[in-house]
Amino acid sequence: MIDSLLGLGISKALTVFIVSMLPIVELRGALPVAINVFHIPWYYALPIALVGNVLPVPFLLLFLGLVRRLAAKLGPVGRALEWVLSLAARRGRIVERYGRIGLVVFVSIPLPVTGAWTGSIVAFLLGLPFWQSLLSICLGLLVAGAIVTALCLLGWVGGVIAGVALGALVVVALWPRRVERAP
Repeated sequence: MIDSLLGLGISKALTVFIVSMLPIVELRGALPVAINVFHIPWYYALPIALVGNVLPVPFLLLFLGLVRRLAAKLGPVGRALEWVLSLAARRGRIVERYGRIGLVVFVSIPLPVTGAWTGSIVAFLLGLPFWQSLLSICLGLLVAGAIVTALCLLGWVGGVIAGVALGALVVVALWPRRVERAP
């Protein structure tokens, strides 16, 4: 009885929970592990990954300013943190332009470095209110979770779809843009 959680091995559920809390990986990595590796039914995997991914968000929103001030006093640590913050700021232009809706869209895109951690950093940098940021990030995670779950349930087809979509995004991002020059 101790080694089961809703009929799942507690170690599998705990692994999914912990993986979903990690920056960059988040639920985008935890759901494929849960559904395709551990064979946890999606209706258990999705809530476990969502709760794990949401857990760090309030702490990030509330304490990132304090962490920034403390890190600034530590030289290399402060420079590393500022580099991470500037990277997040560059990624979050959609949030800057569209506010809360932009934050939902940003977090819901199931790609690395567009999840709850980066969304929290962007919301902090833009000075968005705590509750609006938290709600927007949670909504974005619900959308991302639904997308990733659907792709996981499609198996190899989902992997191909995700790969083609990612490849198309890379091509579009790297496509040379013509700059018109004034005569």
